[in-house]
Amino acid sequence: MQKNNKPSILKSLRLGAIVLLVMVVLAYGFEITQVDLTELRSETRINSLVRVTRALARPELIEYDQQEEIINAPIHVPCPVGGGQVKGEVPNTQQPYLVLTPSCGNPGDTIQVEGYNFSPNTEGPLRFIPGNDPGNTVSLGRDIVETDQTGHFIANLVLPDRLSDDNQYIRATLRRNVGSPHLTQTAKDTWDKIVETVFLALLATIAGTIFAVPLSFLAARNLMKPVRNSVTNIALTVIGWPVGMAIGYLAVQFVSNVTAPIAANLAVIIASVVVTPFIVVYGVRWALPERDIRTPPLWLRLVRGVVMILVVLASIFGLLQLAALVANIGNALSGVLGPFAFLGNFLFQISEILRVLTPALGALAAGGALGSFFGGIGQRSSERLPVTTVKILNLLLMSVAGALVLGLLGALVEWLYQIDRPLYTLWIPMAVGGGLGLFLAITTKARDTLPTGMVIYTITRTLLNGLRSIEALVMAIVFVIAVGIGPFAGVLALGLHTIVSLGKLYSEQVESIMPGPLEAIEATGANRLQTIIYGVVPQIVPPYISYTMYRWDINVRMSTIIGFVGGGGIGFLLQQNINLLNYRAASAQMLAIAVVVASMDYISSMLRERYV
Repeated sequence: MQKNNKPSILKSLRLGAIVLLVMVVLAYGFEITQVDLTELRSETRINSLVRVTRALARPELIEYDQQEEIINAPIHVPCPVGGGQVKGEVPNTQQPYLVLTPSCGNPGDTIQVEGYNFSPNTEGPLRFIPGNDPGNTVSLGRDIVETDQTGHFIANLVLPDRLSDDNQYIRATLRRNVGSPHLTQTAKDTWDKIVETVFLALLATIAGTIFAVPLSFLAARNLMKPVRNSVTNIALTVIGWPVGMAIGYLAVQFVSNVTAPIAANLAVIIASVVVTPFIVVYGVRWALPERDIRTPPLWLRLVRGVVMILVVLASIFGLLQLAALVANIGNALSGVLGPFAFLGNFLFQISEILRVLTPALGALAAGGALGSFFGGIGQRSSERLPVTTVKILNLLLMSVAGALVLGLLGALVEWLYQIDRPLYTLWIPMAVGGGLGLFLAITTKARDTLPTGMVIYTITRTLLNGLRSIEALVMAIVFVIAVGIGPFAGVLALGLHTIVSLGKLYSEQVESIMPGPLEAIEATGANRLQTIIYGVVPQIVPPYISYTMYRWDINVRMSTIIGFVGGGGIGFLLQQNINLLNYRAASAQMLAIAVVVASMDYISSMLRERYV
């Protein structure tokens, strides 16, 4: 049976409706975006575009020292009563001079200006000098004139509407280059800022990579999906983390206050930095032996717990003393290194980083330790206690855990919005959290396991996606408020954006690894950390290097934008010149950006080809 290929009316109407809909959408888009192609034919627009394009085509990089020849010629506007010509001084024909034809006129008249005896092949502007305001100059119809090889030029000018009975003047200011070419101040400023831009992007990339790598494992579905824990384990872990973080933070403050008096004694500081690592290493080895043949007695476990607490305090003490030692070394070097004093300042800033990070590290370490310890107790309780007892524990502990979590969230809301209503920001959230925890404990069996890995994965991915949706420009505005205008704010903004961007790229690469090596390593009885080190890391190192180098390239380009809001780098200089309509200087900065981006793209391609 032959198919009927004749177009039907319905198909034609459908095609016509689609075409009409597309036209309506495009027409509305033109209206919203104010498309007006007639502006391209505007003479004023064309002249401005030509002027700016010519300026951009001449970046202000090289200049000569210039010698000026400034000559005035008298003119009357209007002509004297009776129509006579202006009788000025007789010019010295042995020097540069101007001849005006005629030497008077009314506003709007055209006169001819002829110059003689100027330096050959020089150029400069012609200006009108009002008689009633000799300190001011008025632009004429033709601003720039250029002499020929004999030092002669001719220009036609339109007289402005500046009436005066006094003598007024036409001034020619011609300049000629002398000496050898040299870099302009714009070129020097551009070089300084482009170097600042490259290192701004480099530091942001390094800092972002350090934090993005561990986050990428938490945001990888294939690694987190198998992680499941019992309800008791989860509840005690949730309780242990915030309690441990508070204890760790307070411990850092305590150690800092106790050891503050000895921070001025350099000998004690050096001894502390040397001895503390040995105490920590041997303490950890004794308190956490690799293998116990049998379960140790209670008293031994208690002693080991006390030793671990002392090890943590010793670690905090060692970090604080190390910060003090590095600060002393940095201050000493800054005074003796001369041009290399930046090395001493670098060490001092490293000490400041240690001081800032120590409370956070102490809180995280204590939170992780206590959370892991409580979680282990919960896991053993879930496995060994009777089902009824485990169920009761789940009901109690999940209620406390839920109340604690929502109570902390309520405290965060109170801090952000200052509602000053504890009923709404503390007690009600705690009650709701307790109820949700109780509901979860009721609806699950006593020894059921929950997908904690997927919960961590979802929270991590949500944070990464949320922060990644915020442009680095907005982050730079926030950090400019926090640390002031300058490249440091740019480093922080690009560093945060790098963390969330690389975290997503890294995690997707982890999700695409081959599962065979992981299964082989797990079959040997390796724990989770060993599986990641020997099964995951070897597969992700090459793409991680590639993504990191590409991110450095992105950060260089982004740093030109965050400079517009005070984030440092060459963007700040570019914005200034654009606002001042100094397009030749702006062209120099845009050329520098293009050269650096192209160079980095070439270098990163070579490195990827060689090492990836």
